[in-house]
Amino acid sequence: MSRQIFNRSVKVDGIDIFYREAGDRKNPSILLLPGFPTSSLMFKNLMVALSDRFHLVAPDFPGFGFSAFPDKDQFEYSFRNLGAHMNKFTDEISLKTFIIYLHDYGTPVGLQICLHHPEKIEGIIVQNGNAYEEGVHGIWDEMRAYWENPTPEKKNELYAFLSEEGVKWQYTAGLPEELLPTISPELWTLDWESMKRPGNIDMQYELNCDYQHHMKMFPAYQEYFRVHQPRALVIWGKYDPFFNAEEAVCYKRDLPDAQVHLIDGSHWVLETNFNEVLSLISDFLKKF
Repeated sequence: MSRQIFNRSVKVDGIDIFYREAGDRKNPSILLLPGFPTSSLMFKNLMVALSDRFHLVAPDFPGFGFSAFPDKDQFEYSFRNLGAHMNKFTDEISLKTFIIYLHDYGTPVGLQICLHHPEKIEGIIVQNGNAYEEGVHGIWDEMRAYWENPTPEKKNELYAFLSEEGVKWQYTAGLPEELLPTISPELWTLDWESMKRPGNIDMQYELNCDYQHHMKMFPAYQEYFRVHQPRALVIWGKYDPFFNAEEAVCYKRDLPDAQVHLIDGSHWVLETNFNEVLSLISDFLKKF
């Protein structure tokens, strides 16, 4: 059985979307949605590991990775629109039904698909992805205050993560020292190469501000969980400084059969704790 990853591109509403694909289409499909600041690159190891049993597709969002970066006059950079665009992407490549993998920014993008097209969703894997208030306090309090009262001084202070050093910090923040060697430097290097394209940092700033609208959608997402009861696996790095680990168990309020696991890692457990995460995912996928 081939474990080859194929690197492809398809036009969706005139925008070139880069995506990686592996595995036989006759097998159950998994749609892998990456988080900030990365791209489909984060899923390469997982795709190789699972491609003997599953069909895997990992797209880059517009403005991220190797996908096109259309001007904001041509494309609305909001999570609502990214979700709609990724849904059209699944139609374009004839991906009818799938298990959906949600991480970081991939969560507001993917939950839009879940909410508006529940018939496509066979199961959900969440890796450090917000759908409950418990995950977005503490480090988020100052960001919320800025959204309510934006000032140039506060913007410069809070948006320092939109820099080369800030991108690297996304990977290393909260990570136990013994796990630092598991983070490969090409991750933040390639992310920054993408982000430093003219106009991209401004886009990233606006998209981050749109996260407040994702938070307002939490009740709708929770209602989706209660009504449709998708099979769910929730994996969370307990040292994540961005998304509080106490959110992980919140999924069981609306998905009582969800499997929830806290990992001795930070925000990028798929990279830093790969063997453990792969084992949990493989066990979960035995049901499909």
